[in-house]
Amino acid sequence: MVDTPARGIVPSTDVVPPVWGRITNIVVERGEGSWLITTDGERYLDYSSGIGVTNTGHAHPRVAAAVAAQAAKLLHGQQNIVYHEQGLRLYQRLQGLLPGGPWGAFLANSGAEAVEAAVKLARVATHRPVIVAFRGGFHGRTAQTMALTSAKNVYRGDFEPLPGSVYFADYPYCYRAPVAVHDPTACDAACASCAGCSCDWEGRLEELLHTLVYPEHVAAFIVEPVLGEGGYVVPPVGFLPRLREIADRHGILLIADEVQTGFGRTGRFFAVEHSGVEPDILTFAKGVASGLPLSGIIAKQEILRTWRPSAHGGTYGGNVVSCAAANATIDVIEEEGLVANAAERGAQLLAGLRALKARHRTVGDARGLGLMVALEFVKPDDGDGRVPNPEMTKAVVAEALKRKLIVLTAGSHVQVMRIIPPLVTTADEVGLALRILGESLEAAGA
Repeated sequence: MVDTPARGIVPSTDVVPPVWGRITNIVVERGEGSWLITTDGERYLDYSSGIGVTNTGHAHPRVAAAVAAQAAKLLHGQQNIVYHEQGLRLYQRLQGLLPGGPWGAFLANSGAEAVEAAVKLARVATHRPVIVAFRGGFHGRTAQTMALTSAKNVYRGDFEPLPGSVYFADYPYCYRAPVAVHDPTACDAACASCAGCSCDWEGRLEELLHTLVYPEHVAAFIVEPVLGEGGYVVPPVGFLPRLREIADRHGILLIADEVQTGFGRTGRFFAVEHSGVEPDILTFAKGVASGLPLSGIIAKQEILRTWRPSAHGGTYGGNVVSCAAANATIDVIEEEGLVANAAERGAQLLAGLRALKARHRTVGDARGLGLMVALEFVKPDDGDGRVPNPEMTKAVVAEALKRKLIVLTAGSHVQVMRIIPPLVTTADEVGLALRILGESLEAAGA
């Protein structure tokens, strides 16, 4: 018999299984904008955003009001059975968020479900079995999405065998180019695909298509426009346009996984807009509904129509309350200028991080796009000076938490600190975060 705490007493954290790796041990009562407030009344500047979810900040009044109003009317209207206004409005809006098209959408619950849907759709539309993903990518924790994930071994190592017909190509990670470090911006029109320089992703992709799999068997390339769990790696601007060209040459679909980069995170509504590339399928989740479970895909109409009725679905996808939250979220992002704010505050944050990098030898790289920003830590006296330094990463993150700033780790070796502010964050909050990070680097001996 398990003792039940008296009403009003918060249970012990021991009730949560240890499979949930801990970022902090704080117990939160509420959130306000960029801040989390604990049950003891302590305030933490949350630059994790629930792993890139609370783009409109915590408990945005307009989103909270929309959720409350819808919950009082209807909590669940299953998509196979009924239509509801919130869902119809959201479907219509999703068709117009991405340039090009014409687009259609499909709604699900989680990022992994969105990726599952994208892969299933690509295979049906092309009648081809193979998916090519990119090293360092994270696409989810279901069996199929684990098979696509290579950010680090903990996500898949205990769960073999995984679904087959998945191959991995190299992602252009300019800081870790095999021969020499170079700035991604140096990969300009003269070197748009990095061919011939030390991160020759294109040559290796072509080698894959000549040695391991026929290109005419490949249904889709799936790629994150900016690597998430893999370390917030921003590729050269020519990467996605060239990948689009290669895909078109072989009749391969291009899936842009925007689960973490979407809904204003990178300073554009979707990250593919930075390079002007039109994917065939785009996955989204995280920032779409300010914290309620919702995800989906945006796909070209002719591709979406290749799914026959009942070929895919789910009980909770497009939940009416989540759709209400999403509609309110899009309203807030558009009407409160959050995409522009992400670009401006991101530039402020990245400039400050680069100044810190110049003063700390263990910071190998400072990079980012919009409010998706990172520091990569190295051991400057080992090897070529780029040996990953996960101990320093963890030490700086811990020091920041002591000073009530929440940031996260990333990278295949946990060598990256990622900073994910809500898109409502202010210049003063960014300034505070930079001051805390400076103190944390000093305290950690970086």
